[in-house]
Amino acid sequence: MNYNDTNKLPSFFVRVFSVWYRHFRVYMSSFFSNAFPPFLEPLIFLAGLGIGVGTFIKGNMDGMSFTLFLASGLLVTSSMYTASFECTYGTFIRLEFDEIYDGMLGAPISVNDLLMGEILFVGTKGLFFSFAVLIVVWAVGIISYPLSILAPFIGFLTGIMFGTLSLLITSFVKNINHFNFYFTGLLTPMFFFSGVVFPISNLPGVLRYVAEAVPLTHMVRMARAFCTPGKLQAGLLLDLTYFIVFVLLTGFFAIRGLKKRMIV
Repeated sequence: MNYNDTNKLPSFFVRVFSVWYRHFRVYMSSFFSNAFPPFLEPLIFLAGLGIGVGTFIKGNMDGMSFTLFLASGLLVTSSMYTASFECTYGTFIRLEFDEIYDGMLGAPISVNDLLMGEILFVGTKGLFFSFAVLIVVWAVGIISYPLSILAPFIGFLTGIMFGTLSLLITSFVKNINHFNFYFTGLLTPMFFFSGVVFPISNLPGVLRYVAEAVPLTHMVRMARAFCTPGKLQAGLLLDLTYFIVFVLLTGFFAIRGLKKRMIV
């Protein structure tokens, strides 16, 4: 079959879905070992800070209890970390060590299709982990607001956002050990200074502007709006605009950079 004839190519949706499905099958083959640690980590953090530090915080934090404040932020941090691991270490191993992409590109798909499928997959993982954490905090009564059922969709967007960012980092990393700088130097500070643990309004002036510039802040704000009454406001449209612009820019440069590495 001559795949240069575009009429004989599978549709764009089918090509992207085939990449998603391939990753899904591999992930499900070792589901417990893949899913349990990322699911457990935010719950340990919630228990450690919520039960430990939370007992010393008597007042409200941004109009809610500290435990609720923390739990609503952790819904999207689980998405951030799982997407970042998948699109850094996972992508790098498939690209450089296992040469999986060479075989995948032998099928009638392009690099664009492959990376779009990868981004969709990490968005799905973000949705899954956000929903899994939400079920637990529902069960223990931390979050009870009905609209919180929509918060995992912000987890989906968070997975896409950090998927594109992580692919951009992967596009120019030559040594797998260099990802340590990304996780320690960017993601860890972002976790603590993006409104997950305390309101960014408590930060000094300059750091407050820095916090508004980083991506996690906007996803935390949107997720929290669905978990607490009275937080859905028009200002969230600015956070959504930030998401769209950020994903378009990082996605464009990530695909362009990885395309150069895949097609020699």
